[in-house]
Amino acid sequence: MTDPGSSGGEPVDFEIGVDPVGLPDDALFRELASLYRTRLQTLRHGPDAALENHFRRTAELETEYMARYPGREIDPARLTQDF
Repeated sequence: MTDPGSSGGEPVDFEIGVDPVGLPDDALFRELASLYRTRLQTLRHGPDAALENHFRRTAELETEYMARYPGREIDPARLTQDF
């Protein structure tokens, strides 16, 4: 299923999603926040297909984030051991 909706006029395949490479930073962050917000609910109550899609989409978006921000700022207070 496609929809010419919210991707700047590009069709959105709801089974795949918008390619993260084409997302501006604010949309990438919004997509990541949405995934994290729905994570537990999907894990606990979603059908297998929804969980598989969640895993795939999370990997795509996080991979794109890491590609854009390889030198991201690390909070030393978050470290559990010295690396």
